[in-house]
Amino acid sequence: MLEAKEMAALAAKALDGKMAKDITVLDVKNITVLAEYFVICTANSTTQVKTLSDELGRLMAEQGETPLRTEGLRSGGWILVDFGCLVVHIFLEEQRKFYDLERLWSDAARLDVKELIASAPQVNIE
Repeated sequence: MLEAKEMAALAAKALDGKMAKDITVLDVKNITVLAEYFVICTANSTTQVKTLSDELGRLMAEQGETPLRTEGLRSGGWILVDFGCLVVHIFLEEQRKFYDLERLWSDAARLDVKELIASAPQVNIE
């Protein structure tokens, strides 16, 4: 089992490996009980939204982490994958702008994504 920050790092690495744009990692543990970290990214198409979700699920499962729930698969414009201590939001650009989670959670600390990815567990991104 991974710790929450390791999960956030692995999620960011999985999304980066599949060419997600504008990956943001928010440390929300001191401002909400919903999760410890939010990972937010943008996909270029509904196909990429699904691909990012699938790769995230595969890599997390390899580490023994399975989502508590996944929502939004049918709409294709936004998928939320909830791992308990980590919530991953995969958006199309217009949905990301509409929901503007970074503004909503502006009190959260932003982590350095490049640093976080470098610290992630070594995995094989397909």
